[in-house]
Amino acid sequence: VGRIPGSFFRREGRPSEDAILTCRLIDRPLRPSFIKGLRNEVQIVVTVMSLNPNDLYDVVAINAASMSTQLAGLPYSGPIGGVRVALIKGQWVAFPTHEQLEDAMFDMVVAGRIVDNDIAIMMVEAEATESTIELVRGGAKAPTEEVVAEGLEASKPFIRALCEAQAQLAAVAAKETATFPIFLDYQDDVYEAVESAIQDELTKALTIAGKQERETELDRIKELTVERVGAQFEGREKEVSAALRSVTKKLVRKRVIKDKVRIDGRGLRDLRTLSAEVEIIPRAHGSALFERGETQILGVTTLNMLKMEQQLDTLSPVTRKRYMHNYNFPPYSTGETGRVGSPKRREIGHGALAERALVPVLPTREEFPYAIRQVSEALGSNGSTSMGSVCASTMSLLNAGVPLKAPVAGIAMGLISDVIDGKTEYVALTDILGAEDAFGDMDFKVAGTKDFVTALQLDTKLDGIPASVLAGALTQARDARLTILEVMMEAIDAPDEMSQFAPRIITVKIPVDKIGEVIGPKGKIINQIQEDTGADISIDDDGTVYIGATNGESAEAARSAVNAIANPTMPEVGERYMGTVVKTTNFGAFVALSPGKDGLLHISQLRKLSGGKRVETVEDVINVGDKVHVEIAEIDPRGKLSLIPVVEGESDDSATDES
Repeated sequence: VGRIPGSFFRREGRPSEDAILTCRLIDRPLRPSFIKGLRNEVQIVVTVMSLNPNDLYDVVAINAASMSTQLAGLPYSGPIGGVRVALIKGQWVAFPTHEQLEDAMFDMVVAGRIVDNDIAIMMVEAEATESTIELVRGGAKAPTEEVVAEGLEASKPFIRALCEAQAQLAAVAAKETATFPIFLDYQDDVYEAVESAIQDELTKALTIAGKQERETELDRIKELTVERVGAQFEGREKEVSAALRSVTKKLVRKRVIKDKVRIDGRGLRDLRTLSAEVEIIPRAHGSALFERGETQILGVTTLNMLKMEQQLDTLSPVTRKRYMHNYNFPPYSTGETGRVGSPKRREIGHGALAERALVPVLPTREEFPYAIRQVSEALGSNGSTSMGSVCASTMSLLNAGVPLKAPVAGIAMGLISDVIDGKTEYVALTDILGAEDAFGDMDFKVAGTKDFVTALQLDTKLDGIPASVLAGALTQARDARLTILEVMMEAIDAPDEMSQFAPRIITVKIPVDKIGEVIGPKGKIINQIQEDTGADISIDDDGTVYIGATNGESAEAARSAVNAIANPTMPEVGERYMGTVVKTTNFGAFVALSPGKDGLLHISQLRKLSGGKRVETVEDVINVGDKVHVEIAEIDPRGKLSLIPVVEGESDDSATDES
């Protein structure tokens, strides 16, 4: 795009958050497409060589990565097609531009492949836009589950065309698929021995509802397995461990498919115990704790001036971000030790998903002129911490006084599939556990209000999932979401009063040609206002002045000072001010009545301040920095102000007579 990087060294550094999210977008549909057991490292490097600034490159990158992998002669079950579709004025538009997305109701990236002459969906990343609620209020149809399902269907023809185009190129240009060594996790003899040795104990252990108790029993069974078959497979301990995991997975899935009962005893649509509480941290601007079973998320909201919003240096035309959502997944949340430091790719991805879920319901900059940092801390994890983050963040934002347009909740859906009588049967699970995520075929996260979907994300381990199955899972997720919203609304159903520790921000509109006067030479005037009032001030190019202070008095004092310069009312004779001496001369003192408005207090008038004695030099009575109570005695044709001192106890009439 012909830009020099904006970093300090003016060259590329570590991958940006935008690049990491695009990388995950590519990785998720491609990773399950490699043959199982392949241990050769495969590295796909996607470089944007040229870009029309109005176009989005992420879906092009998905197709480029799929195409290059096919041409490389790897054992890869592609091609995979990726397409972005957006709902614009009631129509699903493929590959929309940034300009078109400004009018979009819903934005969705879908990746899939051709299976049995149908399109099987492998990955979905979708969200409502900042314009969604306004468009719905204007009469447009909301992006409900049914509308989202229509979008999945609308993406299919484009995915088919992309896959067919890749196949045509591969037919004439691809290398012959090379033979690579395949290392299976275990051999059949190990699996059979492990299954017969511990199936009964394992079946019983998998009926224990509590995660901690279940994990303890599974650890015991792991030791028991080694005792029973370890000697038989000496030197193949890794195979024994992998076989045990596979047997566990088989039993969990069998129970769900056959008995419609899950690991913790719940039915397919049952939610875990829910709990919601706000104002957990007294000093924070807003905080909330959301619990779903053993998953516990703490949400913390911090508000500040708009000048604290994040500045972006990406290939997108978006250059700043007012709402910043950070997700943290410390090792202790799963009872482990580990490195604590900068966020990993997974944490960045989860934070971005929660951010997209909440952006459509945030107030505009004009309605709420604050930069917002939202932090989600996973205190305990047993499935779906990202959707728990959405729930905790909604409550935390409301607790901080952010006027959300609607509350948002999220739920994670799972999928178990099996071939029964030659036909694949799919069973959708509501509110999946960590184990169900690991042993299942799909992780489908859906967030939204009571009326429509705000964000969703799909990952699958299968070759693809029929769109009809996803449509059913969406409907199932809506029922769960409404239940969660009821629990959240019991804790907080409207924005609270802002915390006493949060800054109060007010706005003032000034003429653009007055911006320089407010700032002053080298920032002298604006710095003086900030020093005198204790407020923070920032000015946009359009003349909007943002004033922030921890108390209303400071903010109002700063507003008055700005208005005195940029939106002045002409002073009148007789008005009194508490001024500050800014300069002394041999003929008098200049007194600042307000920023940019000075008047002359002549040396002859200083006798009143010296008890009637003759004044030889101004400095004998007042000095620079002194406060002095003065009255405007005269305004000459050029607007110059002549001042007289006001002595305590002196009446208005006597002061005027003396003038």
